[in-house]
Amino acid sequence: MEIDFLERCACLNSIIHRIDPRVKIISLIFFIFIVISTPPEDSVKFVFYFFLIFALILISKVPLGFILKRSLVIIPFVLLVAISIPFIKEGEIAGSYSIGSLNLNVSYSGIEIFFNVVVKSSISILSMITLVSTTRHGELLKGFQSLKMPRTMIMIMSFMYRYAFILLDEIMRMKTARDSRSCGGNRRWHIRSAGNIIGSLFLRSYGRGERVYTAMLSRGFAGRIRTMDNFRIRPVDVAFVVVFFFIISIIWIS
Repeated sequence: MEIDFLERCACLNSIIHRIDPRVKIISLIFFIFIVISTPPEDSVKFVFYFFLIFALILISKVPLGFILKRSLVIIPFVLLVAISIPFIKEGEIAGSYSIGSLNLNVSYSGIEIFFNVVVKSSISILSMITLVSTTRHGELLKGFQSLKMPRTMIMIMSFMYRYAFILLDEIMRMKTARDSRSCGGNRRWHIRSAGNIIGSLFLRSYGRGERVYTAMLSRGFAGRIRTMDNFRIRPVDVAFVVVFFFIISIIWIS
């Protein structure tokens, strides 16, 4: 299993990569808050928000295709949730459609809310992927820890990232073992086999978790992630915050 596909671009050398993770996290939260607070009728502002994100991506030297490819994994889920809004939102009817005995009405207000949700979600997703793509996972978690994020959530994210690859390798080995011991089989057999794999994976994961927890306790773990490096705010971090907040403010008041 290739384990660097999430941090493949986090090792690049750019101004954005060298910014303190805490500064990037605070800037991202502020930017998403501004995007969400922008009224739907101010459509021009959303265009500037997109340009701002693309400018940060270009400065970070992260390939644009890398960002877009990962955003396309999340955006379909947003569309799946938002696609029903035009049909359930009351208001002036924009069109009516019949599917058998089912009549569906599309309202103008529903279409407006649909595009509002999709645009704001897309900008937020691009922002988060840019943050993750320009910050190492360990530094990102330490940044959240410095900003007083609950330790339990930080530990969950840390272990999810660390052991997701191990579990995927475990699944592939179990699937290879199953295929090497079988020849074809009907659909019912495959469903039962998949159920056995899931159950076995759960038991192995539970046992692995207990062993890891015991090993951590034996090494003095007290619920806090400790690293060798300490963050400090530098002039470049202050300059980034000032310029970034100034640009967002100009867009907001324009």
